Amino acid sequence: MKIKSLALLFSGQGSQKVGMGKDLYNNFAVAKDVFERVDETLHYKLSDLIFFGNEDDLSLTNHAQPAIMCVAMAYFEVMKQIGLIDLANVKFMAGHSLGEYSALCAAGALSLEDTAKLLKLRGEYMMQACLEQKGVMSAIIGLDFAQVNQIAALNNCYVGNSNAPTQIVISGGEKEVAAANAEALQRGAKRAITLTVSGAFHSPLMQSAADKMEQALQEAKITLPEVKVISNMTAQPYDSINEIKELLKEQITHTVKWQESINYIAENNAESFVEVGFSNILAGLVKKIRPEVEIKTASEIIKNQEEL
Repeated sequence: MKIKSLALLFSGQGSQKVGMGKDLYNNFAVAKDVFERVDETLHYKLSDLIFFGNEDDLSLTNHAQPAIMCVAMAYFEVMKQIGLIDLANVKFMAGHSLGEYSALCAAGALSLEDTAKLLKLRGEYMMQACLEQKGVMSAIIGLDFAQVNQIAALNNCYVGNSNAPTQIVISGGEKEVAAANAEALQRGAKRAITLTVSGAFHSPLMQSAADKMEQALQEAKITLPEVKVISNMTAQPYDSINEIKELLKEQITHTVKWQESINYIAENNAESFVEVGFSNILAGLVKKIRPEVEIKTASEIIKNQEEL
């Protein structure tokens, strides 16, 4: 049975795992085609790294970003093929950070090949920026956005991700984030967890990556999406091609407004959410943001379908 009045969500970095998507590759020709097209576009066997590599290599930003997108698009194509989704029923798409590229690809604004190329470049440029401007990220659990934003500003760091009502990620230099962590705990945060990422994503420390991505985005063939795609920057649907190109660049150095995006979708009559890809990270965030909405993952939907 098709899911009605649907919002599709696409995972960001941190959701990668060696072996993800291999069952789809083995069992569905449309999924195999996605992996093969991405391999051919990137001129190396990303699929081998995804299926048989080691976690450290797969977690490198230049590998993880196209890999997560590739797996998400394989899930998307399988769900379409077996009749679980119909684009006519999809009201919105959204993606967390790099997941926004996956959403734009699924919505027809970008080809699979161009999405892979852009994410490979984005990953490479962000890795270079991490070497130039060393930084870290930390998840503050138990305080709201206003509280964490104030703490970040006082300690010369930034809010990188507005993930959920009491899960806010800060980004900045190592000393600055450590000081902000300590202050957050003093103010009643339950936890302050330094994340295993290579740098201060979604902060001004990534400006060199944003500058380099500007040219790649300007040259990319982007069309208006067939389904409304929510921007991380504005938590509103895109309404022009120029806006897509500009905000994808700005997204690298600014806050991912995830909880605001989910609230916008929920308030505009999407009846259910599906996280498209291997992960269930976004499903967990949605439950914290809007506990009343229905949220499922592509992997559980496909598994249940196969068991019928």
